[in-house]
Amino acid sequence: MVKTTFLIFIKLLLLASVLAQGGFSQTKADTTIQTQAADTTKTLSESIEISGPQIEWNISAGKLIWSLIVFLTALLIIRYISRFLEKIGERWTNLRLLIKRVIPVFRISSWTFAIYIIIAGILAPPIETLIAVTASAGIAVGFASQDILKNIFGGIMILFDRPFQVGDKIQVGSHYGEVMQIGLRTVRVVTADDSLVSIPNSEIVNQSVSNSNSGEFNCQVVSEFYLPIAVDLVRLKKIAYRAAAVSRYVYLNKPIAVIIKNEIYQGRSMLKMRLKAYVLDIRYEFAFASEMTELVLQQLLKEKLVTEEQLAADFYNK
Repeated sequence: MVKTTFLIFIKLLLLASVLAQGGFSQTKADTTIQTQAADTTKTLSESIEISGPQIEWNISAGKLIWSLIVFLTALLIIRYISRFLEKIGERWTNLRLLIKRVIPVFRISSWTFAIYIIIAGILAPPIETLIAVTASAGIAVGFASQDILKNIFGGIMILFDRPFQVGDKIQVGSHYGEVMQIGLRTVRVVTADDSLVSIPNSEIVNQSVSNSNSGEFNCQVVSEFYLPIAVDLVRLKKIAYRAAAVSRYVYLNKPIAVIIKNEIYQGRSMLKMRLKAYVLDIRYEFAFASEMTELVLQQLLKEKLVTEEQLAADFYNK
């Protein structure tokens, strides 16, 4: 009975493997399935006959019910503790990044333990059956899930290489935001417009990644301004520096820099000012950049270093 059930299971896995690959005609798929199933059946039959007595393994309804109870209990406990830790991280700012990095490790460890309890403690299959089923399932899933496996290996490389961590601000391709979760398949990033973007791990591994804060709370923010060429540079730098220094978001333990250079754009000579400063928390990045734009432009207009017409002309001609 176990032998027949096991062989049927192998055939189903082979069928899923072939159909998942796509691009096969129905006739070719049937032929392939029959050939692979026949070969596998023959090999397994010989292996089982050689191995000695038939393996008996009965899965009772009680075992299935207890397995389900353990699974649901683990699901509820992991979710509750994860949310509890997230609330603690939001309340205690100095622990926020540490807690965010602990949560994924806690989830993976908890699920590994729960699965071990279900398989080894409740279902308790014979070791021969467990090895055979695991190997066969691994082969079938490997054929049908090549992209998923690439992402999983990419996730493992990210966890070991650690180019970024949960809580870091990263730039991957056209996506920029805070890393919320590093999974075995994707990395989830929250962008400036509060969109949650899931980036496959295989894409991250194969391209450059820019990290703004590298595990620290503070990060550098750069605000750019395009101004008329005739503006007073000394007063301009003072206004920009003062605007950054009085901000409630600025981290004064690191330097504030104002860089001005001349650029030619569409045949017009313009001044490009870059105001660089650090914020206390990476969550203040966009609020600080918006505040700098408001304060600097308001002060420039107030001191009549530029006019509204000049700003509008420079903006619309960029």
